[in-house]
Amino acid sequence: MDARIKSGHDKSDEMTSTFHLRPYRAEDEDAAIELWLRTWQLAYPSIDFVARVPWWRERWRNELVPNADIIVAEEAQVQIGFVTIDRQGYLDQLVVSPDHWGSPLATALVDEAKRLSPGGVTLKVNADNNRAIRFYERNGFVHDGEDVNPTSKRLILKMITREGGVSAKPPRRNGM
Repeated sequence: MDARIKSGHDKSDEMTSTFHLRPYRAEDEDAAIELWLRTWQLAYPSIDFVARVPWWRERWRNELVPNADIIVAEEAQVQIGFVTIDRQGYLDQLVVSPDHWGSPLATALVDEAKRLSPGGVTLKVNADNNRAIRFYERNGFVHDGEDVNPTSKRLILKMITREGGVSAKPPRRNGM
């Protein structure tokens, strides 16, 4: 899948660029883990995600890769995002490069997860991640309870969509 997106670097920058969605390949592992680290470290700077990389790499290899479809987004042969969706419709990870936050990339990845799980998608999101919560709500997700993240001990919200298919609304240009 190819899509046209705003560059997202500068609000005055009207240049567009193209990203491509494709299935994950084993050689994507290092780039995916680096992107995961960079985005989570920026979103939660008080948490030492560098210390979590060995745990994450093991989880990536042993839980996500064998049990989920992973769709990678590339731009100019550089990984700029990915989404994981397992066979039960659980979206475990939606990771978008910070320089593409606010672009249509995240919506394209969620739409692909919905396409792969037409019966519905569920996910958990940190309750203090208002940006992500608003994004998921705009993309058809509704609240479905609360839980506590066993690793971080943070409150998380359960969200679900039963609509399947792609997002009903086009993504907004001025925010994620």
